[in-house]
Amino acid sequence: MNMLLRDIPTAALLMAALLATTTAIAQDKKSREGMTYVGLLATALNHRSVGQNTLETTMSSTGSMVLGTHISDHFHVEIRAGAGTTTGEIDNELELDIEYFASWYIGGHYPVTDYANIYAQFGFSHIEGVATLTPLGKAREADPDDRSPYASLANEYPDSSFSVSWLLGLDFEVVENGFIVLEGGRLFEDTETGANTFQFSTGFKYEF
Repeated sequence: MNMLLRDIPTAALLMAALLATTTAIAQDKKSREGMTYVGLLATALNHRSVGQNTLETTMSSTGSMVLGTHISDHFHVEIRAGAGTTTGEIDNELELDIEYFASWYIGGHYPVTDYANIYAQFGFSHIEGVATLTPLGKAREADPDDRSPYASLANEYPDSSFSVSWLLGLDFEVVENGFIVLEGGRLFEDTETGANTFQFSTGFKYEF
């Protein structure tokens, strides 16, 4: 009991020191409210469940620019615009090409260390692209005895050009006001083809 009583003041001092350190860090950390940021991202797109019957998967890629503002220390809004850099191909018969897209997000962010923040974003995207049969797909479709299962998908892609989007991410400050970004989420879900397309991005953003 005496040992426990002797430890109480020590524990209290440690707690007080921890609280003082935490408060000092919070006070030293610069407020991000009102700051604007711009960024460049490279994104891998994972197209899943393409086709109501085929349920195939492929990858393509895009590049995008980001412009946003911190409306408070924990909330932000941003817009993104990007274009496809590589196409995806399914069974050598169907090519998926995201020509361009634009997204609007509102999100929340929270510092986990002095130099890193986690964030989540929700918004909407407009996507324009095309799905086309490859020479092999066209040859199969021209053969009445060997029709391509992807012929019905050769059209605008995605068929529903507006979709809900979301993201989860992490940024690291590597230079003053400069951040490396890592994030993943869903870009769109297409009601016509059944495709769910997820986005995985890395890049750099600068706040000013």
